[in-house]
Amino acid sequence: MKAKLLAATCVLIVSCAVAGRAAGLDEKHRITVNGEAVVHAEPDKVTINFGIETWDNSIAIAKKKNNDVMNRALAAIRKLGVANKDVQTDYLAIEPRYKDDYQKRNFLGYFVSNTMAVTIADPGKLEALVEKLLEAGIEKIDGIHFQVTKFKKFREQARELALKAAREKAEMMAAVLGRSIGAATQINEGYGGWSGWGGNRQSMTQNVIQEVPGGSEAPGTIALGKISIRASVTVSFELK
Repeated sequence: MKAKLLAATCVLIVSCAVAGRAAGLDEKHRITVNGEAVVHAEPDKVTINFGIETWDNSIAIAKKKNNDVMNRALAAIRKLGVANKDVQTDYLAIEPRYKDDYQKRNFLGYFVSNTMAVTIADPGKLEALVEKLLEAGIEKIDGIHFQVTKFKKFREQARELALKAAREKAEMMAAVLGRSIGAATQINEGYGGWSGWGGNRQSMTQNVIQEVPGGSEAPGTIALGKISIRASVTVSFELK
């Protein structure tokens, strides 16, 4: 029994040693590179957040003032063809305020804050929408968010370009050393994402910048720009 156990142990040790040498050989005969790409896509949907704050010593009057402005804003939005489902209340607050909040002294009045979000499918209407909102009495624009509805399509395009970039890089590096590459043995996808046209481009260190053709910035004070959709991969190839 002991002899059989010893023999099995020896076989296991030899197998591990062979596997270790094979793993070491594999490491010596492969090349690992990174590939990155970015695709620029024009936004085809925009969400704008806007709001108004009104106040009065009477809570009913403060709320009526707010409702009046919001009703004018909603009427202007509907004239631009925005559906009711694309308009929603984002935030609503009614509160009394004082000069001395801690002691609740020197009452200033009741303040009504109302914020709404509007989504438009035609970014070209953004300039007109902002103008109409300001004319209606809206005091602040809290944010404008550009979106791409076919994000998956552009992300896949960026991923494909990143893989091509990785292969081109590996081929070039191997050729310089008088070698060539074989099949890919391992593929890992790194961080991807999107940002506006003016976003941080420092992470885009390798190889491809692909722009989707067509379109231009909208006239007026609001530039639509483009959304950058990024992909990053790490690929290992056989080294011949």
